[in-house]
Amino acid sequence: MTEPVPEALSELTRDLLEVRDRRNREAFGRLFDHFAPRLKAMMLRGGLRDGTAEDVVQDVMLAVWHKAWQFDPHRADAAGWVYAIARNRRIDMARRRPLAQPEEMPELESLEPDAAQILALRQEAGHLAEALSRLAPDQAEALRAAYFDDLPHSRISEMTGLPLGTIKSRIRLGLDRLRHELRKIAP
Repeated sequence: MTEPVPEALSELTRDLLEVRDRRNREAFGRLFDHFAPRLKAMMLRGGLRDGTAEDVVQDVMLAVWHKAWQFDPHRADAAGWVYAIARNRRIDMARRRPLAQPEEMPELESLEPDAAQILALRQEAGHLAEALSRLAPDQAEALRAAYFDDLPHSRISEMTGLPLGTIKSRIRLGLDRLRHELRKIAP
């Protein structure tokens, strides 16, 4: 299977042909010295850890030695052929890796509130209603529209015919006053 080596071939390709045709260990050593660090960097960039990347490099270079007889310089140069083997090894590893299993979820406690939570919510609602009743009617109305009815400030402005700035001021002042009232009411 020895064919003439044209001068246009790269030195790496000539070394690979030496490995293919004569099982030349020195040529293989030069290929190893050239490709091993580059392949390791490629594997590390691909997300492999240091030890695993080195294992893949060893596997790729072993494949280069054993499969050199398949190399055809008319189809690819040495670098293209070696990197194709490396890429395929990386894909094979990804396919063999078991899928990550979800961690076991702890049992959720009941989502239904217990009696203490219901009582606390009722007390808080009572405190809020009492505090709202102490606000100026225009502030309480603006807060109810914005927070209970979930209306945007612009819509409240349209509904009341008041300027947007006035609505925003009433809401801001109402919130400040509401905080003050809640501090007085809540224990």
